[in-house]
Amino acid sequence: MALADHPTLHPVNWLRDIRAHVPRKAARDWWNRVVYGPDAPRSDECVYVDPNAIAQHAAAPRPRRRRRHSGMVLGGDWDRQIAPVGADRKYVSCRMHFVDGVAWEDTPLFEKLLREIEGGHSPDGCATRADLVHRYETLDRLFDETRARGRLLAKSELPDYFRREHGGVFVHIARDGTALRAGGGAHRLAIARILELPEMPAQIGVVHPLAIANGALARLRRSRFG
Repeated sequence: MALADHPTLHPVNWLRDIRAHVPRKAARDWWNRVVYGPDAPRSDECVYVDPNAIAQHAAAPRPRRRRRHSGMVLGGDWDRQIAPVGADRKYVSCRMHFVDGVAWEDTPLFEKLLREIEGGHSPDGCATRADLVHRYETLDRLFDETRARGRLLAKSELPDYFRREHGGVFVHIARDGTALRAGGGAHRLAIARILELPEMPAQIGVVHPLAIANGALARLRRSRFG
């Protein structure tokens, strides 16, 4: 079999693994299992959280932990340094559009992103106004499909599936099992909250060690809907 025909050996997959920090994550998974046993968190793993209960944004830890830190176990009081999600520009703009019927172009989020584009940046991969309009048309379709289906799909159910729940709504797990918004997938979280979905899949971020010890993480691994 030629190298280009082997999905796991294809150079494009190597590059994607490197960009997603998979080698480092694999080492972290191994160490977590050594320290915490079979209940240890796995990088990029899927947990099921109540979007309506995600009322807080993780203001800590600092420096900010991103997707490359998925599965990191971190002690301390970082999970008590929080800020309300309701003040988030993306959430406010999504409510304006989906609930109040305001055009995307008239939301503070669209205006902010358009200013960034005009300043030479490419927020969310959008380099032009047309790109931005297309992105939000895609979000409209996602909203309609999610409302009809009654749930958000896990990454494993989507065509762009890569690894576990990598790229999903990104959440940190506090000591009591509370999911704290951590920065990625804000639009999908807003849609789930607006539609009042009972649960949604999410990509695990930083985990407090007490969430492992008290079984909170194990409970989040189980979907109520099988």
